[in-house]
Amino acid sequence: MKILMIGGTGTISTAITRQLSETNHEVYLLNRGTRNAEVPANINVINVDINDEAKVLEKLDGMNFDAVCEFIGFVTEQVERDYRLFNGKTKQYIYISSASAYHKPVGDYRITEGTALANPYWEYSRNKIACEEYLMKMYRENGFPVTIVRPSHTYDLRSLPLGVHGDKGGYQVVKRMLEGKPVIIPGDGTSLWTITSNEDFAKAYIGLIGNPHAIGEAYQITSDESVTWTQIHKIVADVLGVEFKPYFVASEFLAAVSDYDFTGSLIGDKSNTVVFDNTKIKNAVPGFVATISAREGLAKTVEYIMAHEECQIEDPEFDAWCDKVIEKLEAVKKEF
Repeated sequence: MKILMIGGTGTISTAITRQLSETNHEVYLLNRGTRNAEVPANINVINVDINDEAKVLEKLDGMNFDAVCEFIGFVTEQVERDYRLFNGKTKQYIYISSASAYHKPVGDYRITEGTALANPYWEYSRNKIACEEYLMKMYRENGFPVTIVRPSHTYDLRSLPLGVHGDKGGYQVVKRMLEGKPVIIPGDGTSLWTITSNEDFAKAYIGLIGNPHAIGEAYQITSDESVTWTQIHKIVADVLGVEFKPYFVASEFLAAVSDYDFTGSLIGDKSNTVVFDNTKIKNAVPGFVATISAREGLAKTVEYIMAHEECQIEDPEFDAWCDKVIEKLEAVKKEF
């Protein structure tokens, strides 16, 4: 098959690119070229800004595809652009949405593709919902061959899947552990969460490419394993070989005393107990099963980050904020 990937070098898509490079498919990456150093040699790279429609049309002149895979569509204007660019030029358009789009607060912790889409807390999720609605409208009215995919907290070796971190990623949480400092965990740490390795995600995603049963359908792709936030952080501490010092703080409080968007990312997503039912993707891609456990995936990620200095991005602003939150809460406790 002839496959065009818009993006192709991010957290979710890197593993897909790598696994596709091991097949006989003709694969093209369309991106600005800022992270192409690790792209496999047999992948065709088209360096162009997807937002420059005229340049994209020039670069893709005369080309049609079996599948166009969109990884960086966040607002409706971007998928409207894609419709203009690829309607009539692809047999399938696969859009990466988000499992954060599911109804919050959750009415039932068991999540299926039929769970309602509504998230009043997070603009990111509402924008994903709007993109889905537009694309399905184009499918119903014009036959645009869309497939929707909803990941939930997919991670790679460069990024730890944590709930409370600053704008520079999760390494500062690791650094706090190494320095013997307590780390903030949302709520009481017992809510169930799902983290999924991008290697597992890629296997299911690739199974949807060219799949005629996937047209007009939405699929969630996650691990079947549920873990708590306490367990996630404890695994990280164990891999580092340090004492685990959790400090539990209500998500509502974190959102109220922070400029970080914890209203969206925590209250609208990660503070909710959710368990994903992956029956639909398993029916569509026979044999798919996520095989990388949370413990294995987190261990590999921590080890990779500690071996690569470029992944050790410090965030003193977030560190100071954590110290302040803990200090203020401890001071309040002493007043009673």
